[in-house]
Amino acid sequence: MKEVKLFLGPQHPGMHGNYSVHMYVDGDMIKKARPTPGFLHRGFEKLMERRFWMGNLALIPRICVVEPDINEMVYAMGIEALADVDVPERAHWIRMIILELGRLAIHMMSIGGIGGPTGMYTATYWGIAQRDLILDLFEKITGARIYHMYIVPGGVRKDLPEGILEDLAKVLDQLEKNLPEYEELILRHPIIHTRIKDNILLPASVVWELGVTGIGMRSATGAKNDLRKVKPYARYDQVEFDVPTATYSDALTRMNLKYQEMHQSIRILRQVMEKMPPDGPVRTAFSPGSALRYTVPAGMVYTAVESSRGEYGYFIVSDGKEKPYRIAVRGASYAQGLLGIEKYLPGYRIDDASIWMDTMGVCSPEIDR
Repeated sequence: MKEVKLFLGPQHPGMHGNYSVHMYVDGDMIKKARPTPGFLHRGFEKLMERRFWMGNLALIPRICVVEPDINEMVYAMGIEALADVDVPERAHWIRMIILELGRLAIHMMSIGGIGGPTGMYTATYWGIAQRDLILDLFEKITGARIYHMYIVPGGVRKDLPEGILEDLAKVLDQLEKNLPEYEELILRHPIIHTRIKDNILLPASVVWELGVTGIGMRSATGAKNDLRKVKPYARYDQVEFDVPTATYSDALTRMNLKYQEMHQSIRILRQVMEKMPPDGPVRTAFSPGSALRYTVPAGMVYTAVESSRGEYGYFIVSDGKEKPYRIAVRGASYAQGLLGIEKYLPGYRIDDASIWMDTMGVCSPEIDR
């Protein structure tokens, strides 16, 4: 059989992104895989070093389009640490609303997205429709559906609009009501089981070798390594939630953990609505000068949050001027999206490549950064 070179991407189905994988195949079996990044947004780190501190707020959400708010959060945390800024109490809780809504949105997109490579297109339609209701909430809170630029150094850009908690409660009620139907249609369906059960395995040894975190780590090792628990930020230490784990990481197990995490996010959001101060400031001013001419004290810091794909961090260096001196991004999906594809995708079938991208949570701009 002659070896043939095929191209997976670049394309833009939203879930798998503008990312190209050159696959050398024998029949329908992948013999060699070579990731070829660079087809999406590129060079974020250097771009950030050439923009004013506040000007980066419009750039950084694009490092992961489908989960943009983690970038705003970790960037703001880094600046606040360097400038020794205390975030107002109400702002901490509002930030948790944004972050958990973002987690629900990307998990809903991933669980629905598995319908594409498996032929279960009803799952995709349901997932995107449910995610759209979450984007409606983002639009009401921030004025935008995708790139929000809402979490800013010192707090959040503005307070919550009137009546938004009631709208949030309605969306959570509907999502919680629909989740059993999603589980039955997607996670228990024989078509899905045939395609993803015992497929795309991620052994614990590979987790440690590649440096995979998040659901990849927790599904393979049973480790409850969630930064919201082990190194809390915002007010995660004041809410109760569980960290779902497993010890056998196939594609189906990872999808199941995403489903379980959605229940935990709903649980967190209900506690936030109950415990959040009813009023108060939502932003602390911390630097003189115009909004685009802020300066940040010299120093260096690493801050990280728990994204849907694992530890997501920024290493920030300031020389005390109006622009960052150095920024390095620890993309949570870099390990499985670059090294993992090259080393472990060979041996699987052509139609398994998209399942790898979905269940491993590959967000391609994190690699193009």
